[in-house]
Amino acid sequence: MSDRDNAFAEYFAARSSAMRATAFLLCGDWHRAEDLTQNAFTKLYLRWNRVQRHESLDPYLRKVLISSFIDEGRWGWWKRERPHDARIERVADPEPSEDRVTLMRALAQVPPRQRAVLVLRYWQDLSVEETAAALGCTAGTVKSQAARGLETLRTLVAHPVTAD
Repeated sequence: MSDRDNAFAEYFAARSSAMRATAFLLCGDWHRAEDLTQNAFTKLYLRWNRVQRHESLDPYLRKVLISSFIDEGRWGWWKRERPHDARIERVADPEPSEDRVTLMRALAQVPPRQRAVLVLRYWQDLSVEETAAALGCTAGTVKSQAARGLETLRTLVAHPVTAD
């Protein structure tokens, strides 16, 4: 393996779980989260030699992940990948608490841009400015999207919509 590949492999090993968790919060599905994470790391790998400062890797990767998530909602059904019958065996995640399930269901119903802001601000604990940079928008947009997203989330948690 080249030095480039070793450096990328080390970064992937260190950050893939955290990015997958962020992707899960965005999309609410572990399989989609895996796809979003893989897509983001693939794009990073293709640009690995052009990345000048390694301290900018996390923000870049986060931006790619969020852009992929938001863009995925714009794709037509014909562009989405179809799963195969073969399953990937992995250890089951521990059963989430009832409060976490309620919150995750509500978060899944928040519009994608608002959800991205909520995940970055309150899960990733990014500042308003860092969130704005990750989303490619202004700080004012982050603040308004966060306020709207929190209000939507509060409403959904207080009055959950049940599937029939």
